Amino acid sequence: MDAFLNFLSAISWWQWLLIVIILIAIRDIFFNKKHIIKHNFPVVGHFRYMLESIGPELRQYIVANNREELPFNRIERGWIYASAKNANNYEGFGTDQDIFQSNYIFINNAMIPFRLPEKHPNHEDPYFLPCAKVMGLHHKRRKPYRPASVINVSAMSFGSLSARAISSLNEGVKKAYAYHNTGEGGLSPYHKRGGDIIFQVGTGYFGIRDENGNFSLDHLVKLVEENPCVRAIEIKLSQGAKPGKGGVLPASKITKEIADIRKVPLNKDVVSPPYHTAFEGNQGLIDFIEKIAERTGLPVGVKAAIGKLDDWQKFASLMKSQNKGPDFITIDGGEGGTGAAPPSFADHVSVPWVYAFRNIYKIFKEQELSDKIVFIGSGKLGFPSKAAMAFAMGADCINVAREAMLSVGCIQAKSCHTNTCPTGIATQSKWLQAGIDVKDKAERVNYYFKNFRKEFIEVTHASGYEHPCQFTMDDVDINLSDQDFTKTLAASYEYHKVKVPFEGVSSLQNCKYLGGNYNKQASESSFEKDDVRY
Repeated sequence: MDAFLNFLSAISWWQWLLIVIILIAIRDIFFNKKHIIKHNFPVVGHFRYMLESIGPELRQYIVANNREELPFNRIERGWIYASAKNANNYEGFGTDQDIFQSNYIFINNAMIPFRLPEKHPNHEDPYFLPCAKVMGLHHKRRKPYRPASVINVSAMSFGSLSARAISSLNEGVKKAYAYHNTGEGGLSPYHKRGGDIIFQVGTGYFGIRDENGNFSLDHLVKLVEENPCVRAIEIKLSQGAKPGKGGVLPASKITKEIADIRKVPLNKDVVSPPYHTAFEGNQGLIDFIEKIAERTGLPVGVKAAIGKLDDWQKFASLMKSQNKGPDFITIDGGEGGTGAAPPSFADHVSVPWVYAFRNIYKIFKEQELSDKIVFIGSGKLGFPSKAAMAFAMGADCINVAREAMLSVGCIQAKSCHTNTCPTGIATQSKWLQAGIDVKDKAERVNYYFKNFRKEFIEVTHASGYEHPCQFTMDDVDINLSDQDFTKTLAASYEYHKVKVPFEGVSSLQNCKYLGGNYNKQASESSFEKDDVRY
């Protein structure tokens, strides 16, 4: 025994290394049954898989240029990060965009910008930018709602996002007077940190289902009565990431807390079907909307990604003839989103937001319904220039999901579906989400929304308007090839948006339906104090 120990102690470190390499080579050649590269190139083949595993990080931080990455490039992420930190979000030395590329957007500025009157809400609060329309007013709901912010948090469920991420978003929207869409995962305690809530009804009816998993109107009414923060109901028909496909929440991700909130069993996969079982067909959907609105008193809307238009045309026709239907419509782009999906769905099913919105808005305009509905855009619109295009096309609000995640600290690792999100945002790992400081991240959400609105207001004023609702389809050009083929949105998409009734921002400030607990006397900070650039 002593001789063997003396032999081991006599072996140098490089000899140990050689022994390990030989053992790995033997394993790769004779015992590896899965990887051809490791068999054909023992030991060395491991480096290939190591480099492949960190390939996204190498491309993101070293290889890709500032405008190359998708879905959000480095410049876009940098603007959100800087805005969320209330840091300098300007760029110098001119644009590095290829302004001659197809589909490039040009916003037409006015010869003389809009000048704020002496007594104007934006003098005392440069971030005040509410929706110009009121949800539920046309259909005379008992509790109409005017969003106090034109930019709000899109549908992301507790379960897909962590408790700390949801808490950060909700506390952030409270500070920014915005609303927070729950997603289809139910209303969690983390959604109830002071922000306005739009409660989403998905096909799984989580949180409002009976013991058999069916929709329960009584449960929904009780939830609304017990939670006055819920200001509207959204029925999700489909989402941009995977329209027409159901979802599966694996049993491994279902904690007792998630099971209690969603009213689902533990230790069992939870399946969301691709369709609703609480209603059938267009008339069924309208009746479902009216039943919920009547019992809750709240505005009720629908959310959908867009493909075929036949049913939308029938739906709009029924709405026109019956004077019933949704108070708002959220149009989601087929660009995909926070929901994990097969590439065939995320890449190819449903059309991009700009085409989706054009198609739906034209249908409702033909039925003379566009001025009666609040249109919400959702699909990579969380930048003032893209928002200007959306409002010119007829949007009244925009929802942001991934942009809101970036403001909390998302680094676009694209591991949302693995439960290993390195920033703790899209995971249920207690260890990973422990790094989220809710107070700090809520402030970042607040500043992203505020700085977004301030810059959006500046773009609006530069175009000669007081409020973005005044943008028209002639105010934005889209590049089709060279300048001779640059057309306005109106010429490209062949419609004009319906004029939004607007009597000035002051009239919005004094609206009794204004949400977000907005109080013009409670502005937290002044322009000079808040904005680091001045």
